[in-house]
Amino acid sequence: MNIHEYQAKQLLSKYGVGVLDGGVASNSAEAVTVAQRLGGPIWVVKSQIHAGGRGKGKFLESTAGNSGGVRVVKSVDAVRDNCDQMIGAHLVTNQTGDEGKEVKKVYIEDGCEIQKELYLSLLVDRATSKVTVIASTEGGMDIELVAEQSPEKILKLEISEEKGLVKTEVIDLAKQLGLGEKAIEETVSFLNSAYRLFVEMDLSQLEVNPMVLSTGGNLIALDAKINFDDNALFRHPEVEDLRDESEQEAAELEAEKFDLNYVKLDGSIGCMVNGAGLAMATMDIIKLYGGEPANFLDVGGGATKEKVSKAFQIILSDENVEGILVNIFGGIMRCDIIAEGIIAAAKEVSLNVPLVVRLEGTNVDMGKNILEQSGLPIISAEDLDDAANKIVLATTEVS
Repeated sequence: MNIHEYQAKQLLSKYGVGVLDGGVASNSAEAVTVAQRLGGPIWVVKSQIHAGGRGKGKFLESTAGNSGGVRVVKSVDAVRDNCDQMIGAHLVTNQTGDEGKEVKKVYIEDGCEIQKELYLSLLVDRATSKVTVIASTEGGMDIELVAEQSPEKILKLEISEEKGLVKTEVIDLAKQLGLGEKAIEETVSFLNSAYRLFVEMDLSQLEVNPMVLSTGGNLIALDAKINFDDNALFRHPEVEDLRDESEQEAAELEAEKFDLNYVKLDGSIGCMVNGAGLAMATMDIIKLYGGEPANFLDVGGGATKEKVSKAFQIILSDENVEGILVNIFGGIMRCDIIAEGIIAAAKEVSLNVPLVVRLEGTNVDMGKNILEQSGLPIISAEDLDDAANKIVLATTEVS
């Protein structure tokens, strides 16, 4: 689960990480109140959307200007004017797609004199199963681009679960970042606070880009991105209050309510699979045969008939879907349950696109028989290759 920058900074501040003073506003009147409280003489007006690259972004609306989604201004009037321009407009960045995202709030923050920009993040390294610090001297840059072009500038520090952060290792990291003695001590404090937040709140990622060293010698999180581990949200009911449902795809939000793992993609072949690994393999083989998956959808191992029916409805809610591939390997999940869910959903939504079904595993013969007896135009497949080939051919004929 993602949250906005202003929410991330509230959490960082609570844990003792340095942030600049600021306030969120939903309209220009609120923005002026925040700006007057901060006092100036420099303010930064930041669009609040769940996407990176805001500073280099472009607004679709000509009335929003062309100065990006993060603007430095020098008067309260300019705060108000820029707020009026941004709120209600659609900001397009390298992470939003061509349609952009509507800005509904802005964050007004104090200005800062910067001596040095750095990159810092904490994440779970899947290769080592350890929380890992990623740092770089290239603050403000796309870290993936830095890793590709200048991998020697990417520094890593693995954190032992038993030992936690080791001060000598943090000091060594700070020295590699070119920081002086005072800033090194700041780094130790900054990282200790950030790591405590990461562990106690069950984060999956904490990214500070840039982390800046001010001319006064303080380390400050100038921008911040926080992702929570969805599987641990039950331990933090208060975090649900931070969710901005308007930032989520409607279909993905609906899927969450039924414990379905769904991610919308750009293709035309809808996928319903049980198991994340099998779902990934299914998408890969669709691409191998020349198609493009419209979604990732894992119904899980113990789905009910109703859950399968809802999954079908969510897939078909995407107007780009021209065909559906169901790929089920029945272990815990019974093939007859899947078959009943498919039929129920197809009848409810008046299925009008090709449907290819590959069933294997528990009660497979029963499931296939149920589908055959349904009277629906379902295309049966013997294996995954056969299924992918058939759905690509069927959608090609339709288009």
